[in-house]
Amino acid sequence: MLERDDVDVEGVPIAVLRMAHGPVNAMDLELCQALSERFRELADDPARAVVVTGSDRAFSAGVDLKRCTDGGDAYVAKFLPALADSFRAAFELPKPLVAAVNNHAIAGGCILAACADVVLMAEGGGKIGVPELRVGVPFPRIALEVLREAVGERGARDFVMGAQTYGPEQAAQLGLVHEVVPAAELGSRAVAAAAALAGDIPSDTFATTKAQLRRGALERTDRYRDEDELVEALWERHIGDGWVAGYLASVTRR
Repeated sequence: MLERDDVDVEGVPIAVLRMAHGPVNAMDLELCQALSERFRELADDPARAVVVTGSDRAFSAGVDLKRCTDGGDAYVAKFLPALADSFRAAFELPKPLVAAVNNHAIAGGCILAACADVVLMAEGGGKIGVPELRVGVPFPRIALEVLREAVGERGARDFVMGAQTYGPEQAAQLGLVHEVVPAAELGSRAVAAAAALAGDIPSDTFATTKAQLRRGALERTDRYRDEDELVEALWERHIGDGWVAGYLASVTRR
C-alpha cells in the first residue's frame, strides 16, 4: 500500500514514500489511514525530509468513489474523517515534503500533492486538478485550506469552482506545480529538492517556520470544524440520490 525507500544525499537522509494501492492509488479508508500513520511516524523519524510519489499510472486518481457508493452512509462516516486526517498529517509534517507527481493527481490526489512544500510534476499526459464539484460532493474544510495555502485565495476559488484538470505546463503557470521535469528525472530531482531544503536549514528552524506559515490555515480548519458535518451529509445525500453514481457512469463512458 505504501512502500518506503531510504536514500542518502550527501549525508542528508531522505524517506521516499511510494503509494502502491491498486492501479491508480484511489484514496479509500485503508490508504488514508496508512498515509496518516506514516506521516505522523515520520515526524520523529531519522529522515530529515520526505518525498511522496505514486505508481506508473497515477500519483493518485482521488477518492475511490465506488467504495463510497457501495459502502453507503456507514462507510462514508468512517472515510471522510480519515481523508481529512490524511491531508492534515501531510500538511502538518514538520519536515520538508516534496510531492513527485508522476502522473494523474485528481481531486484528493491533487490536495495531497498540494500539502507538500514543493510540487514537481512529470512531463507528459498527466492531469492535476480538483473537479470535485462535478462529482457532486464538497471537500472537507482542510482540503480547501491546503489549496488556499498552495495557490492563494483567488487561485483556490478558481480551481475549486472551475472544477477542471490541467496538464503539467498549465498547472505550473497557475502556480499549482512548482516545476515540470522530464519523467525520467522526476525521482532524482524530487530527492535533490528535499535534500536541499533539509540540508540548508536547521531542522528546528524549518519546522517552526513551516508551522508559523500554516498556522492560519489550521486554525481556520479547527474553527469551522462543524462544516464537515454538512460535508458528510451532502456526501450521503448525493450518494443516496444517485448523483455520484451518475458521475462515475459518465466517466466510464468517456
